[in-house]
Amino acid sequence: MTLKELRERVMLVANAVDATFSKGDAIAIDMPMTVHAIVIYFAIILAGCVAVSIADSFAAKEIATRLHVSNAKGVFTQDFILRGGRKFPLYSRVVEAGPCKVIVLPVTGEDVCIKLREQDQSWGDFLASAKRLPRPNHFSPVYSPIDFPTNILFSSGTTGEPKAISWTQLSPIRAANDGWAYVDLQVGDVFCYPTNLGWVAGPIVLYEAFLSGATFALYHGSPLGRGFGKFVQDAGVSILGTIPTMVKAWKSTNCMEGLNWTKIRSFVTAGEASDVDDGLWLSSRAYYKPIIEVCGGTELASSYLQGTLLQPQAFGALSTAAMATGVVILNDNGVPYPDDQPCVGEVGLFPLIMGASDRLLNADHDKIYFKGMPMYKGMQLRRHGDIIKRTAGGYFIVEGRADDTMNLGGIKTSSVEIERACSNVDQSVVENIAISAAPEDGGPELLVMFAVLKDGYSSKPEDLQKKFTRAIQTNLNPLFKVSLVRIVPEIPRTSSNKLMRRVLRDQVKKELSARSKI
Repeated sequence: MTLKELRERVMLVANAVDATFSKGDAIAIDMPMTVHAIVIYFAIILAGCVAVSIADSFAAKEIATRLHVSNAKGVFTQDFILRGGRKFPLYSRVVEAGPCKVIVLPVTGEDVCIKLREQDQSWGDFLASAKRLPRPNHFSPVYSPIDFPTNILFSSGTTGEPKAISWTQLSPIRAANDGWAYVDLQVGDVFCYPTNLGWVAGPIVLYEAFLSGATFALYHGSPLGRGFGKFVQDAGVSILGTIPTMVKAWKSTNCMEGLNWTKIRSFVTAGEASDVDDGLWLSSRAYYKPIIEVCGGTELASSYLQGTLLQPQAFGALSTAAMATGVVILNDNGVPYPDDQPCVGEVGLFPLIMGASDRLLNADHDKIYFKGMPMYKGMQLRRHGDIIKRTAGGYFIVEGRADDTMNLGGIKTSSVEIERACSNVDQSVVENIAISAAPEDGGPELLVMFAVLKDGYSSKPEDLQKKFTRAIQTNLNPLFKVSLVRIVPEIPRTSSNKLMRRVLRDQVKKELSARSKI
């Protein structure tokens, strides 16, 4: 699709949005990253409404939470999702989640193949209703204040309820900055990054591509198999985005063997901590092209640590603070280490970051991001929650989270959400604790459950692993799975009864290292 065709489609859908909804309405998108999804996303924003990003993998309960928090007036979705030749219902999950108006796109054919509720519309009827109105052939965009919200995204926190983060009109500019400054995206590039509008990477990569004048390559299907690799080859992808879990799957199955990836001039990886060996393998697929590591956050609309083509890079590491971003590493007493000292500690960010959030819809922004953080050079630092290691060579390595948030396959969730989903799945369990831990030798975080059994009861770890995984996939996200279950007599706590999750992480790192090599 050319840029002109994209603009025409966006304006057509923006007219239909304007005819159906009111200015400022929050409108959700719960569907895979398709051409239609991209057009709808931009059309919602062009029409002066607010796009609400929901991942298509969520269970109905999680969709309902996000619709309620955002006060969404409508939802764009599909009748079902087609994966591996199988149909997975999506519209029915959205209907179960809430009563708001739903516009349903067909996956195949001209129209949806399911019965809709009275208040809902098929995609064809939605567009036809706007065409019948006397409207101009072009759409006049709404000019709003710079702090007017354009997108509501969700990031899990330690309370169990997802944080509703509002992107302003500055956020896309900040997002596009990373693609231009660090990845060197430019006119003529073909940029491919398998992701979803429900996660922060979705909006970021769209703005990176289109504001840089690059072509965005979309693949319909799982990116874990050879079909995706052949698409990368045939589409002439020059910048390929990945997450470490994806790379590990390619390497373990050797599914990309024999493909020609010589047009790739760099890789981008984000979402998780990278494994050095996997990074070396990935780079070798394209004659050792560089891998640009990215570490950021939904509430930042960008990165705060980066790799860059302007500096020597190390696999699994980042080389610099992002543009216009200040970073310090704090010791256990909240005191910043000297900038040139190797160290490990919680990261603190300078408070002024272009495009970063300054409000939450369902929580106290200052309490979550600033309360309890130390002063540094006359300013209160901003909390982000990552544990960062600075090496003797000045590189940065992400070592996990300081709070109860975990990163599973590039998806942030909270320990509380996992534990809530696993409650009451087995009568022998009196307490279950969820942690995520990376293997000792690095790589993506894995989900581990610790279970305390009732007196007189016995259960096998492998049986609990199956039950916990089933409960999480049913009630929270079908992409999550439990990698290990440990049955323990008690959970370590401080004198104030606070869980010592870091102690639990340290207990399983060696075991996870052994499992990751299997």
